[in-house]
Amino acid sequence: MNAQNKDVELIGRESTVVPGRFGEPFAVDDNHVLWSREHGEAMPSRPLFLGLHGWGANEEDAAKLVEMVAPFNDYVALRGPYTLADAQGPYIPGAYSWFHDALVSGDDMDYDVYAAAVAVNDWVLAHLPAGREVVPIGFSQGGTIAVHLLRLNPERYRAAVSFSGYLAPGRVAGTAPADDRLAALDIPVYYCYGKNETVVPKYELYACAAWLEEHTWLTTKSYHGLDHAVNLEEFNDIREWMINNALASGVM
Repeated sequence: MNAQNKDVELIGRESTVVPGRFGEPFAVDDNHVLWSREHGEAMPSRPLFLGLHGWGANEEDAAKLVEMVAPFNDYVALRGPYTLADAQGPYIPGAYSWFHDALVSGDDMDYDVYAAAVAVNDWVLAHLPAGREVVPIGFSQGGTIAVHLLRLNPERYRAAVSFSGYLAPGRVAGTAPADDRLAALDIPVYYCYGKNETVVPKYELYACAAWLEEHTWLTTKSYHGLDHAVNLEEFNDIREWMINNALASGVM
């Protein structure tokens, strides 16, 4: 089930984002926030899932991802700030990004990932009740942000799920301020990716898994025959993990 094929297709088209400086501050646009039923308050005793899309996707894609693994939990899905354009310039309808490129590298990755995590965390603090448990879940860029929220404000997040995400190196001072205290919190994280991944380099996947093993209560798995996409086997495993960590019922 290639629910996120737009990521691969858009990278192949050499899509670009609107111009801007790496790491420039931004705020999540409240006009493009997608809530589950009853404005995210239908099941207030259960954790709320924070959906984060990948390159070339949008908040609707992020919501669908949450619905596949936790259909009876509340959720809110956010849109990245950058609109994608093709090589000739026209904007691509429904295609957005959190970063300035599909795969940012070096210090630019630190700046862009930090800026996105700050914007998402600020939105959470401003719009969700302080006592509500929140679980960020995302694909690719969204998975990267889901993990980085733990490096920014780990006490606010109950757990995290990253599909095919990667890790900011954390070399730029101040861009991962909670790293020193994260390990002691033992936050559950599910990290998964395809064995046939061709978008995110394998060394980035392995580095992310190794870092999470040291800093979180990690469950990780790679999936046979899967490229930069998601599939039903992942969903089934994550539902089981959610049951084991009292995050969702696991019922479909």
